[in-house]
Order: sequence, then structure tokens, then C-alpha cells
Amino acid sequence: ILPPKEKPKDEIEEMVLRLQKEAEVKPYERMNLKELKEAEDDFDEADRKAVEMYRQQRLQEWKCLQRRQKYGELREISGQQYVKEVTNAPEDVWVIIHLYRTSIPMCLLVNEHLSQLARKFPEAKFVKAIVNSCIEDYHDTCLPTILVYKSGEIKGRFIGVAECGGIYLKVEELEWKLAEVGAIETDLEENPKKETINMMTLSKQNTSAHENTNTKSSDVLKPHIT
Repeated sequence: ILPPKEKPKDEIEEMVLRLQKEAEVKPYERMNLKELKEAEDDFDEADRKAVEMYRQQRLQEWKCLQRRQKYGELREISGQQYVKEVTNAPEDVWVIIHLYRTSIPMCLLVNEHLSQLARKFPEAKFVKAIVNSCIEDYHDTCLPTILVYKSGEIKGRFIGVAECGGIYLKVEELEWKLAEVGAIETDLEENPKKETINMMTLSKQNTSAHENTNTKSSDVLKPHIT
């Protein structure tokens, strides 16, 4: 029977350092909120201050976790719920609401994109409402309407097809628009619409050059009348 293989020296040193580091961790750093409350009297004055700071930190983490679990989808609301769900939402929550009609194709496209973004950015609140339940006699030319709220105030608005990004709107373009307002933190490095704009500009330039060439060719072919 062979003796157990010795661990390399550097691996042993690494293990010792790790155990030392674990030993330095305060007991309260391994506790949940309930355990912290129960063990409060066992700490000295210095530790109590640290415990309180740590408890607040854990509380904030818990609130963030709860919020992430609470949102994460595009929810339907009615006009009666508008104030509660949008205007009176928690002050630290961004709310994106889409006013729409099912008869307008662009509205359906925006709903589809917002559903994707709601899953990608669960810390923001995404809701939609049929416009008639919120505003009477709202004109179709103003749809889709996307309003962005924070602390009960409108921080951004996109009204109508053009402002929302056009009938060929991509989800990345809508993400960029919401990020510019501050509602979400995107990982996009530049405006995805920029590439489309550049292509359109190039296309117009090519069309213009082609028209100029045709005009010159036509002038050459014209009979010269004296």
C-alpha cells in the first residue's frame, strides 16, 4: 500500500492562507437577518455598530432580491391602477408604461420588445395599458406612447411611431432609448440605430449619384436644337 501523496508546498500554503482568512471573518458575517436579531445581545459595543451596518447592507440586498423577483415581466394594468402602479411606485424604481391599442401593429411590436426587456432588466417595472382605459379620445397618430417615470415624475416620453423608433424598430434600439433616459443600464456600447442611419445615408448618396449620372446621360442624348 502506497503512502498518501504529499500535497505540494504552494498548495499547502494556499490552504493555510484560506483558513486564516476564514478565521478572520466575523461571526455575524455568516448570519442571516433573523440570526443577527437573535444574537444582538452577544456582541460588544464595537461589534454592535458593525453589526448594524452589516444588517442594513443585508436588508438592502434582500430588498433588491425581492424587487428582482417582483418585476421581470411586462404586466397589463387598467386606467384605475395607473396612479398606484405608475405614479405612486417606489421612489427608487423606474417605471416604463406603454399606452397602446391592439389594432395598431406598431403597438404589438413595442409590446413584444418590452416583454424581452422586462426579462432582461427585472429591476425596472414594465407595464402596459390599453390607452382608452387611461385617456379618452387619444388619437391613433400618438400611438405607440411610451412614458418613463421615476419618483412620480415623467423622465422621458416617446410619442408616435417616429419617436418610438419606426415600424422596423429593433429591441436593441428600444433598449438604447430607455438607457438614454436612465431607466435601465444597458451593456450596448453604441446606438444600434447609428448603423441603420449610416446605411440609409449611404443609400441616399448612391441614389443621388445615380440620378445625377442619369441626368448627365440624358443631357448627352438630347438633340441639340439651334
